[in-house]
Amino acid sequence: MEFFTISLLNGFSYGLLLFMLSSGLTLIFSMMGVLNFAHASFYMLGAYFAFATTQLVGYWPALFVAPIIVGLLGAAFEKYCLRRVHKFGHVPELLITFGLSFIILEMVQLIWGTSSVDYRVPAALDGPLFTMFGTQFPMYRGFMMFVALLMLVAIWLLLTRTRIGLVIQAALTHPETAEALGHNVPRVFMLVFGGGAALAGLAGVIGGNAFVTEPGMAATVGSVIFVVVVVGGMGSLSGAFLASILIGVIQTFAVGVDASVLGGARMLGMEISPQTFGYALWKLKVSQVAPILPYLFLVLILIFRPKGLLGTREG
Repeated sequence: MEFFTISLLNGFSYGLLLFMLSSGLTLIFSMMGVLNFAHASFYMLGAYFAFATTQLVGYWPALFVAPIIVGLLGAAFEKYCLRRVHKFGHVPELLITFGLSFIILEMVQLIWGTSSVDYRVPAALDGPLFTMFGTQFPMYRGFMMFVALLMLVAIWLLLTRTRIGLVIQAALTHPETAEALGHNVPRVFMLVFGGGAALAGLAGVIGGNAFVTEPGMAATVGSVIFVVVVVGGMGSLSGAFLASILIGVIQTFAVGVDASVLGGARMLGMEISPQTFGYALWKLKVSQVAPILPYLFLVLILIFRPKGLLGTREG
């Protein structure tokens, strides 16, 4: 019971962090049709900017300052770079964001070095939130979950209950009509891209000290973000939320399981001989194969439900 409860809470907190990351990418794709390969790099920038700001004025101002800086950089990139190649199609868009990810990586290494930085959890949140079955649940993970849920509600209210959301959706579906009504559609797209980058920056502020802030952090989560977006359904915010929670919980439980793959198969009632796939494979522990589970989930989704869990369009 202890393992189940604590793993479930840790899985939810990790899943909500994945949602914070994937929500910005989902919004950018659903609004603009751009699959931003540099999205995880904005996450990394958020963590490093928060580290630098924390050194100067503390963590709480950094929680607001870092995402704003990342959002402004994202908006500037859309206006001066991405917009110029948008008319040439999706491949140039992918290539320019791919190139941006390497530029950001090199700049981070030039400024902060190639090793990790000492970006710590603030003292006010450094402690247990509660103790269950003798195991402490960190207060900061609870804070991470709270911020992610607050962000989800704020995005939903913005898109469905405000004039800004109405203008954004109109610019997406009927750009000519929106232009005729006096709305600057390119500016709307710039703000959407900047907002998506700011959400990634916020995830960096929250996740950078919960895990490790180092130059490889973008590569670590980058592929998982795309798995979340595809599994949830391209452009579906609710799908990204569901996929984030599922992947977070499944991977967290798998990491904590010490049984072998063969033993796990037998627990599920599958009578499979080790000779079928070789002894070496079946001696692997479930925790050892945990990192590949999201990608296995991705393959199964693409085979049996290409639109994703809650998606409305394929690819």
